[in-house]
Amino acid sequence: MTRLIVAAGGGGDAVAAAVVDAALYGGDEPAVILTYAWDRLIVDPVPGPRGAADFRGLRRLTHSVRAVPADARPVAPAGSTLPRLAAELTYTFALLDPHHGVEGMTRQLDELIAEFSPSTVDLLDVGGDILARGDETGLKSPLGDALSLAACARADVPIRLLVAGPGLDGEIPADVLRDRLGSRVHTLTAEQVEPVSAVLEWHPSEATAMLAATARGIRGLCEIRDSGLPVPLTDEGPAVYEADLRKAAERNALARAVRTTTSLAEAERHSREVCGFSEIDYERAKAQRLSDRTSVAFDDAAVLARVAHIAAAARTQGITHTTFRRLTEALGLPGTQRRDLRALLISTRPANYTPPLWHFGGQG
Repeated sequence: MTRLIVAAGGGGDAVAAAVVDAALYGGDEPAVILTYAWDRLIVDPVPGPRGAADFRGLRRLTHSVRAVPADARPVAPAGSTLPRLAAELTYTFALLDPHHGVEGMTRQLDELIAEFSPSTVDLLDVGGDILARGDETGLKSPLGDALSLAACARADVPIRLLVAGPGLDGEIPADVLRDRLGSRVHTLTAEQVEPVSAVLEWHPSEATAMLAATARGIRGLCEIRDSGLPVPLTDEGPAVYEADLRKAAERNALARAVRTTTSLAEAERHSREVCGFSEIDYERAKAQRLSDRTSVAFDDAAVLARVAHIAAAARTQGITHTTFRRLTEALGLPGTQRRDLRALLISTRPANYTPPLWHFGGQG
């Protein structure tokens, strides 16, 4: 191992880690990406992050760390994007397991550093909610980032905190983050995001999709998540900043609270106390709602008519783009039909496809 990069929130942060690693270091010898197996319910119907026991076929890296190779499989009913990422990207994806709290995560990080002596260690977050205090009204998913931040702050080696695409996660606006960011270290280009273009055809990450879109020059207002949050696509979108990790860890009240936790349940309790909620509780409630939903047949004409209605309403609010994940949820379709929806829309409205986003202009 020459480099180690920690994907702060898992999910799309792992994809962005591959992009940023290649952009900053050349990518001749790809880094090891340490990441949660924590996907949206559209991929993994089981709330919360997966641990090593939730997989078959993991490969041992150290006593506490397992790699997720292409032939690994999550134990049903769980799902995970990591095996497919390992198949399509030339990176080693190591499993960051938070089930033993920050104590366990710090142990994993220390073991990797001791075993492989990486030349650089970076902590990457797309969007910048890792720089939160914990009381921001837009905060939706603080726990994973706070755990990663606390573990990295305890490490014995210098770790650089990188924030890509400030504001793109729809949680803390870029203007609010501005004073918490350090210097801009890079601006991603269309050429640099091209290696993950095929991944973003199927991966449900919205923040990383918008990171790639802004690097390709797409500008506008993008609607994301089940709640339809509007996120500006601006020149700040493809920017990568270096922030002060120690200051971030001191600012982040949840990161301070979970610093000595020994279980995920303990960390969740702190999240409820500090932030007023746990995103895993939100996932539990949403998973229950989805399980109660009656399956609806996928009718092409009906779907296209409903998309046209959604597009018309969005345009009145100045929305120019959306993600396929957002459309899938807005239509009330199960996650398994996201691929069908995407194929239908691209085949019938190819001019509206601005990879990896969907453009609302000129529909219906």
